[in-house]
Amino acid sequence: MEEDTITIDEKTKKPIMSEELCAGCGICTNRCPFNAISIINLPEALEDPIHRYGQNMFELFGLPNVREGSVVGILGPNGIGKSTIIKILSGEMKPNLGKYDEDIPWEDILNFFKGSQLQSYFKKLSAGEIKVVHKPQMVDLLPKYVKGNVKKLLESVDERGALDQVLDSLEIRSILERDISKLSGGELQRVAIAAAVLRDADFYYFDEPTSWLDVKQRLNAVKVIRNLADNNKSVMVIEHDLATLDAMSDYVHLLYGEPGGYGVVSQMRGVRVGINAYIHGFLREENIRFRKQPIVFDVKPPAQEIEAEVLAEYSKLKKSYNGFSLEAESGKVQHDEIITAFGPNGVGKTTFAKMLAGVTKPTSGSIKKKVQIAYKPQYLVSNYDGTVQELLITTVPNYSTNIFKTEISKPFSLDSLMDKEVKDLSGGELQRLSIAITLSRDADIYLFDEPTAFLDVEQRLVTAKAIRRVVERHNAASIIIDHDIVFIDYISDRAMVFYGEPGVEGRATSPMDLRSAMNKFLSDVGVTFRRDKETKRPRVNKFGSYLDREQKEKGEYYYLED
Repeated sequence: MEEDTITIDEKTKKPIMSEELCAGCGICTNRCPFNAISIINLPEALEDPIHRYGQNMFELFGLPNVREGSVVGILGPNGIGKSTIIKILSGEMKPNLGKYDEDIPWEDILNFFKGSQLQSYFKKLSAGEIKVVHKPQMVDLLPKYVKGNVKKLLESVDERGALDQVLDSLEIRSILERDISKLSGGELQRVAIAAAVLRDADFYYFDEPTSWLDVKQRLNAVKVIRNLADNNKSVMVIEHDLATLDAMSDYVHLLYGEPGGYGVVSQMRGVRVGINAYIHGFLREENIRFRKQPIVFDVKPPAQEIEAEVLAEYSKLKKSYNGFSLEAESGKVQHDEIITAFGPNGVGKTTFAKMLAGVTKPTSGSIKKKVQIAYKPQYLVSNYDGTVQELLITTVPNYSTNIFKTEISKPFSLDSLMDKEVKDLSGGELQRLSIAITLSRDADIYLFDEPTAFLDVEQRLVTAKAIRRVVERHNAASIIIDHDIVFIDYISDRAMVFYGEPGVEGRATSPMDLRSAMNKFLSDVGVTFRRDKETKRPRVNKFGSYLDREQKEKGEYYYLED
């Protein structure tokens, strides 16, 4: 036809593909030496996008509903449009209805949503009649923009007169006199949540409110956010911790599509039905399958103590710092097992990991059987000057092997990151890279400190499977410190419980079966879990409910036997 399908844009000097002329034959994707082109076929039913960033760029279809007096959860992979949704609903960005080179008047936008609940929402938003509060995702960047101490900050934003109640609920009285620049990730997160809920608004948006929080702090955040809905406010939450999302939300919207390509917002569902549909990977009403296999949770009976081959052994360990001490019971690590460690923040989990890894020496006690440890720390540093590919070539001996490609690179989608500068990676990308590098090392024990931070549900599942594969292939073991109950339940063979007074003293049990460990931990927190009858995933019981009272009476905090 003598028409060019691929042309060079005069302004940007970048190539543009004509979507009308492209037949999707795949020749260009095979011929491109840099894997720079990917062709995505949209489902035929998708018409009328809500927003598009430009030609050959991300497209969003549909928007979630805003419910007064309810918490609406948003569940989906990273790069699928969740941030775009909040920018549109908060008024930071006008939806362009797919016409990316035009400024769409509000009148057209209101006509587009005619007859829906969002029409009245956008009418009020365009007239400035709605006040929105947004708790951002990257709370670790707050000290760059907010100065001074915590008390002054929270007093200055307390428009609802709820300061005392929020301070007690989120347990942040002890840090009121601290400077914001001196706070840990978990403390910054709780201060950010407090600052958001103290403002008086019509619409509250929380982007991943549980990162860096321990289980108890997550459930405290649930209470504070639910309290907004009880006061007839509209709340929307993006969350990757399924147990927390379940406890927090009344309804959920699932997002599916192609990360970085297009995202589709599903119909609104009740929270239990929605999360179960996500676990099954199938949306019945839309007739969409977005995952080949469902996520399967195994109900593990209390393990009998079996005499397995011991890989590593440590005596009773003690570590004393100025003002803090940790005491860990003696324990054994066996071949081919994954041990999880959980408990409140500030009771020594990271200190224990560093002692095992040889980063820190114990004050008393010893690691009896010396083993090689691959260690991924909690806080990730991205000061490497170079690309991801350059970092992998210099740090991973088996980088060019097929095993690295199939077991590490493919599951963690590293191919799409190869040309990116390490210092420019997002939190989730840096986490995937760090886990991949740790797993590519030859080791007896793979030690991970909070590997699920910044990862979406799908990536957490991939991480669990990759760790299991590498552990079994190397006849090794893994110890994982984490706070995501669903992830812990999915991956654990045995577990350790940490308890004590945060920042003062910590204690750690020996590794034990998961159910016994969970019962000990949850009895301290005062929360009970049950298993969903359909998917067997852990779910939080409502405090004071019949099941909550029954399980507490029987001492079965994790779940009752069927």
